[in-house]
Amino acid sequence: MCISTGAAEFSGTIVYCGRRHHPEHGLIHVLGYQNTAVNLAEGPNAMLLHLPTGRLGPGHFLSAGRTGDVLLRMVAAVKTDAPEADGIAWMGAEAEPVQVFDHDVYTVLLANDPTTIPAALEQVPPHRRPALDLDLLRFYADHFPDHTIAVCCFDNADARRAKPLLLWYPPLDPDRLTVPALDSHTGKAPDLDAHVPVDHWVLLATDQAPTGWGTPVEYPENMRHRLRAFLPDTVVGRHYGEGQRLPNGDFTISHDDLLTGDLDHVERSRPTRH
Repeated sequence: MCISTGAAEFSGTIVYCGRRHHPEHGLIHVLGYQNTAVNLAEGPNAMLLHLPTGRLGPGHFLSAGRTGDVLLRMVAAVKTDAPEADGIAWMGAEAEPVQVFDHDVYTVLLANDPTTIPAALEQVPPHRRPALDLDLLRFYADHFPDHTIAVCCFDNADARRAKPLLLWYPPLDPDRLTVPALDSHTGKAPDLDAHVPVDHWVLLATDQAPTGWGTPVEYPENMRHRLRAFLPDTVVGRHYGEGQRLPNGDFTISHDDLLTGDLDHVERSRPTRH
């Protein structure tokens, strides 16, 4: 459940999306993303994420610090109560400069117009600089024109030491929580008509949840206060795997449906060309 710029295998994926009112930033969504990556390309590789926001910069990326297991803690919280998913609904489906910066083991490129990314690749260290397929970038430009595209570049050694990606942003739609889940591990644009194998946890949260909603998450006492301010008290989650194949697309749920705690309302959303 990932798009890469070259051949790769990704397993054990955990994705998290939470909606919360931050004391400084107001209403935001928080995304968490983690997997085990095996780079099958001859050189460096990268993960691509399309994020439903028009405003994203280095300051939106959160350092996990000593708490590199934060998403695993969320999984542990819901694991005993979460059934295997047996089905999922299907949902119909001016350029800014590229920002380049280091975060954890990645060199990250952010762009609202992904076709501008190749011109910025020379800023990526050679050992992390991937080859980019122009058709893949045009796919993002055509299907996600209002989004920010993140290209997270890594080398073989770095991939095994990566901590979870954690970031926050003002969402395009505050009342719909969406996690990027399009799948293509070949470096090419994803096949939107394909059914793809899945092996991952989907975790969701809201700070407006009623009493008794979800499962409490236990965080270490020494967690930095700044990071804790972005994380949920309780989460709900579901595991998708065990030989399942789902229509290629993202996971999405409305905030009203999330408040019910019923994850049968989670849908797969396929992008349309603009």
